[in-house]
Amino acid sequence: MTTETQDLRRAMARAAEEIDQALDILLPTEEGPEARLYAAMRYAAVGGGKRLRGFLVLEGARQFGVSRHAALRVAGAIEMLHAYSLVHDDLPAMDDDDLRRGKPTVHKAFDEATAILAGDALQTQAFLVLAQEDTHPDPAVRAELVRCLAQASGARGMCGGQMLDMLAEEGGQQLDEAAIGRLQTLKTGKLIEFSAEAGAVLGKAAASQRHALLGYGRDLGAAFQIADDLLDATATAEETGKRTGKDAEAGKATLVSLLGLERARLQADRLVDQAKSHLDGFGERADLLRMLADFVIERRN
Repeated sequence: MTTETQDLRRAMARAAEEIDQALDILLPTEEGPEARLYAAMRYAAVGGGKRLRGFLVLEGARQFGVSRHAALRVAGAIEMLHAYSLVHDDLPAMDDDDLRRGKPTVHKAFDEATAILAGDALQTQAFLVLAQEDTHPDPAVRAELVRCLAQASGARGMCGGQMLDMLAEEGGQQLDEAAIGRLQTLKTGKLIEFSAEAGAVLGKAAASQRHALLGYGRDLGAAFQIADDLLDATATAEETGKRTGKDAEAGKATLVSLLGLERARLQADRLVDQAKSHLDGFGERADLLRMLADFVIERRN
């Protein structure tokens, strides 16, 4: 392992710990009739995962001197939204998975109805956090954060991508490279794009800087999805903490199934180079973001 990789892993581990501490506050333990719902929300969101999206928020915010407190609230909100998507994605009506982040999925640990409600509540809690004055004193900034996250996660974003994925699987469609790219951009990429851009929104950055981070997030998200597909094809469940080989079992079209392992890896490498080129104007302060781009295609989980 290179020194750069070690530095990045340490930084990501510190960030993940901070994000979990923030989530512990933003998702308090409740007593009374709602206690089971809060327990399921915390089970889904607190602990585990790479916190890639939250890390992007923190590093993007650092480029503009944004307070760590504000950045952690936004990072926590995005991780809640991401956790909700995983809870629902694992349900029997979707991917029907039993394992997530090395432990039973929420509908297995609790039940299906509780899992649905926990996902719903995590989603709404994410928007509540973004809308609160404690996240940013400027209501225009808070409104922009809410708008961008809603766009990234709705019918023209993550949910729309999941719908396209389901339609392709149910219909047995053989998608071409452009169609797969669009599906993955919506399902995975849009939330990663916003995570990269959010720090610039918090910092009221110039349009050019915000656009640069958005471009970085777009290419990073595309590379991340190819890496995820490569892991599904080549890694073990012990390495990833979730069931692998699902895409091949379902006959799902991915860039890996379309291009083959070697060409898919080359495509991911090209996207990583593009992602890093967007950071040319940020200097050494963006080194961790550059390392992250390399990390997403080298990881084994």
